[in-house]
Amino acid sequence: MENRMKQLTFIELAKKVIAEQQKPMTSDEIWKTAVEMGYDKLLLTKGKTPWATLGARLFVMVRDDKDSPFEKIGARPARFALKGQTKIPDQDSLVKTEIIQPTLQKESGYDEKDLHPFLAYYANSFLGAHTKTINHQKSEKKAFGEWIHPDMVGCYFPLKEWETEVFDLSQTIGGVPLKLFSFELKKKLGFSNLREAFFQTVSNSSWANEGYLVAAEISSDTDFVEELRRLSSSFGIGVIHLDISDPGASSVLFQPKTKEIIDWETVNKLAAMNKEVRGFLKRVKNDFVNKEIIKEQYDAVLEVELLIKTIKPQQL
Repeated sequence: MENRMKQLTFIELAKKVIAEQQKPMTSDEIWKTAVEMGYDKLLLTKGKTPWATLGARLFVMVRDDKDSPFEKIGARPARFALKGQTKIPDQDSLVKTEIIQPTLQKESGYDEKDLHPFLAYYANSFLGAHTKTINHQKSEKKAFGEWIHPDMVGCYFPLKEWETEVFDLSQTIGGVPLKLFSFELKKKLGFSNLREAFFQTVSNSSWANEGYLVAAEISSDTDFVEELRRLSSSFGIGVIHLDISDPGASSVLFQPKTKEIIDWETVNKLAAMNKEVRGFLKRVKNDFVNKEIIKEQYDAVLEVELLIKTIKPQQL
């Protein structure tokens, strides 16, 4: 019986599908076949956009793991094959194969603002940061302010990790042990909005130690993932995939480059335009000086069970 088969990881699922089909496949083709065969039901954790997770994990494994069982064949679309696979079609037959378009989730009922609690949870749980949502409506309307406002900001306080004496000395000599984050949130991320979303993030995060582009639905198209990786590497922007059905499965797809120095001039411009940014900076300063984080002054960090309920079933 199929339901007695062992549970699978994304990598095991891909290996199983490719081995059975005996041909190179795009990540979308792998996922479509897995669903048809019922293998998707065997995944240890599936999440809201499993095709995006599958594509990202295959791409990263082929790129970074020399012992990967996969190799990448061709481009536009790129396909994955098992190393040593015997039945590999020639390029002409690959061209004739149906190309499945990059998959993004069908139109969803939730809004971009509904993702804020999920990012607050992820940032706190995995980045150790306390976040604050920035309401763009409360900014002054000035032409030079376009693309300067992040959707959320955050701060990491090393109060628990550092000994009191070390923390005090860092303050005395001016080595402030804080890390500031900037986040740009999108519901979906694909070729149609990649450039605008990415460079909006670059503009919004130029002041922070680390900047992230965050989305709940990310295309699994291999060429898209490669371009996303290239932009991330070139501009130092991290990419976070939020899983809104399994928040614990959210992950950083690409790490940011950490800047050691804050761009205080841009921070000042941002604070001058938005009173919520000013409030966030004041809160960070007070908590830092008093060595006590007043959690109620930041975005609420919900328990997973309650977090999932913030998006109604019909929205999923």
